[in-house]
Amino acid sequence: MDGARQRKTKTCVIGVFDTEADPDISFDSEGVCNYYYEYLNRVKDRVEENPSPHLLPKLAERISDRNNGPGHNCILGVSGGVDSAYLAFCAVRLGLKPLLVHLDNGWNSELAVKNIEQLASKLNLDLVTHVLDWHEFKNLQVAFLRASTPHGEIPTDHAIRSTLIKTSQKYGIRTILSGTNVITEGIMPPSWSYGHLDWKYIRGVHDQYSKGNQLRSYPHMSLGDYMRALIVHKIRFLSLLNYMKYDKDEAKVLLQEELDWKDYGGKHFESTYTKYYQGYLLPKKFNIDKRKAHLSALIYSGQISRTEALAELRNPPYPEYEAERDAEYVRKKLGLSEKEYARIMNATIKSHRDYPNNEELQSRFRMGLAFLRKNRLYDK
Repeated sequence: MDGARQRKTKTCVIGVFDTEADPDISFDSEGVCNYYYEYLNRVKDRVEENPSPHLLPKLAERISDRNNGPGHNCILGVSGGVDSAYLAFCAVRLGLKPLLVHLDNGWNSELAVKNIEQLASKLNLDLVTHVLDWHEFKNLQVAFLRASTPHGEIPTDHAIRSTLIKTSQKYGIRTILSGTNVITEGIMPPSWSYGHLDWKYIRGVHDQYSKGNQLRSYPHMSLGDYMRALIVHKIRFLSLLNYMKYDKDEAKVLLQEELDWKDYGGKHFESTYTKYYQGYLLPKKFNIDKRKAHLSALIYSGQISRTEALAELRNPPYPEYEAERDAEYVRKKLGLSEKEYARIMNATIKSHRDYPNNEELQSRFRMGLAFLRKNRLYDK
């Protein structure tokens, strides 16, 4: 029996992270993995665990003071998912007037579109939708599939952040409310998710695997552009959910009752491509199941038990017949032949380090931002 088969999967005794497809995991003598301790440190630095009743009103007042012009006083990116919808609901309750911004990358589910429309209508908020050039974006997504790294959703994540900053600069609104939160999504293995801010990496993959195509209108920014936005234009991303008690199941119930919001059945499954990528391609090609990260965060925060999480992992991310159907739909929409798609699925797995990147510079930037947050010099 070879060495690969001799090695048994080792799972954290507190969460559900394990040694499958994760070169960065480690365990202490009690069998607790490094991500549990990293999560606790992030909660300590970025979450108000016992917020006072006056905290959120004071925070809303500060946001209004920073953006005291007429109309909107903050920007809020929406996807149709629970986090951003609940954030919008809370912002309006606090008296804020967010401008909703949505990035349409061509993969919205009908349910996501309906949720966004309901959100804007029920809360009486303005909505700006930025539609990506499909030909450009399709070529970029195909380039990342050919690159054979597990970062195929980075093009969307990068475009969202760039669009939010460009919208902020356009309207002179300096606060961007972010639906990201430590409690329910505070930890992710580094090798599973890299490149949100690395334009050098995105451009390098595109140039290598999409020769002859241009990214003329794709919203992007270098790390320098991002730093200028923060320092010169004084734009701030504020994760408002980190300042409150956030229970995802309770949030879903409230949204269903108040806004007629509909659940889409999985983390970020409001996007057809995300559903396919996280639920089908990552497990099938890379042996990566991102549910382990999402479920571990919920275990750490006390929202589910480890037993419940393990039971969930015994189920496929979504039904096999549906997964195969979605894979075929994605293949055809991206214009890939069956032969090339098979070649992509069977290609040797690579890392972002196999392509041009700014990993070292980004690491220094994130460490600096973490230091500022830890010392209460930057918003959570």
